[in-house]
Amino acid sequence: MPGAALTDTWGGARSQGRKHEGIDIFAKRNTPIRATTEGVVLNVGPNGLGGRTVMILGPGGQRHYYAHLERYPDLKSGDWVKAGDVVGTVGDSGNARGTPPHLHYGIYMAGGAINPYSLLRRGN
Repeated sequence: MPGAALTDTWGGARSQGRKHEGIDIFAKRNTPIRATTEGVVLNVGPNGLGGRTVMILGPGGQRHYYAHLERYPDLKSGDWVKAGDVVGTVGDSGNARGTPPHLHYGIYMAGGAINPYSLLRRGN
């Protein structure tokens, strides 16, 4: 997301004793969000914490999670996306309602969440 601030928010305290398992990238509402990897769309739809979300299964079994979206394009489970394809737009859905618009981006492996910050920094 060109012009978006990239700050490492991994591990920050969250409600109910949770830790932040991803990073928040703040940008203007409706800024396009581009896939960080190629892969298969696992799901598109709402959940309690993330609101409008997209999950993509990338190389090596990594699951890439995009949350708090304002809207998403015509994506469905099983679709193939390439790195750079638009997977949604920045919003404040889910438990982020009322906060400044942002993307919550997380990467999950079999052993749990990993911090995506250094991976995104390398790509800049």
